[in-house]
Amino acid sequence: MSCWAPGCPALSMCRGLAALPVTCLERAKDLKTRLGILLHKPELGHRIGTSSRLQLGSRQRDSSQEVLEWRESFDQLLKSKSGVTAFHTFLKTEFSEENLDFWLACEDFKKTRSKTKLASKANRIFEEFVQSEAPREVNIDHETREITRKNLSGATSACFNEAQAKTRTLMEKDSYPRFLKSASYQDMTRQATSCGISKRSHT
Repeated sequence: MSCWAPGCPALSMCRGLAALPVTCLERAKDLKTRLGILLHKPELGHRIGTSSRLQLGSRQRDSSQEVLEWRESFDQLLKSKSGVTAFHTFLKTEFSEENLDFWLACEDFKKTRSKTKLASKANRIFEEFVQSEAPREVNIDHETREITRKNLSGATSACFNEAQAKTRTLMEKDSYPRFLKSASYQDMTRQATSCGISKRSHT
């Protein structure tokens, strides 16, 4: 039974909780909420699954640090599942997400062990991303396109290496710097930095 009379332990406890300063956990929850809003904006036309979002509960410190590490290098961004998700959302606003999708398809392709599946996957990736007038054609030069076409005759896990490298370089030199300057990423870094400052001030 609750008690709201003066001197009641329950009332004292509630007042005590209300007087607590904002903790890093609370800031992390705010960051999580903001990330959710950024990654679900209807104008982006892309809904990110919950499994791909930053999980900030007990890992709030690690996740906040991870957001800041994305600006250290393009490799750091690609190593992070959450980073790839955020970058993909940004690329959709520029109508260039096919570059990242191709890169990810190549990474998955390299893990294929069956020679039969290797050949069928290679043809599917080539038809979707590489050949001229492909539905989601990536921006690579004619020479690289022809080299990749010839590689299909004896498909190996390395047959897309050159095309993938060209696409990766394009993203790193072109899209990645704009992502770091974008309002969405700047907002994420402010929240992550705020969490780090709060954590240090309470230790």
